[in-house]
Amino acid sequence: MIIVHGIFPIRADARSKALALMEEMSSLSRKEPGCLTYEFYAALSSDTEFLLFQEWESVDALQDHFETPHMETFLSELPEVLNGEIMTRRYEVRSRERDARTSRQSTRRSKQSSMPEQTVPKIIH
Repeated sequence: MIIVHGIFPIRADARSKALALMEEMSSLSRKEPGCLTYEFYAALSSDTEFLLFQEWESVDALQDHFETPHMETFLSELPEVLNGEIMTRRYEVRSRERDARTSRQSTRRSKQSSMPEQTVPKIIH
């Protein structure tokens, strides 16, 4: 599974437009094959900062997401509402079933490997 976390600084005077863009992007992205979660959240510490949380079944599903028409539209309209650089991080999560003989319950362990911080355009390439 691939997890992407992003921070979007939004101009105060463009908050309504930003919310509309994020709502549309979330709605369309959640319909994509391989998308498990795609949600924007308002930061508690700031009225103009939004967090993006995505979960994808695979790197291929995420890459396909970056090639959709709604991503192209989102990226073309986003500069009008931004107040700074978008910061993103991408993580790959792997699970491993423990041997049932060593535990009464089957548990999952996750291993996360952090990739360097990137801006949205760098992830697209």
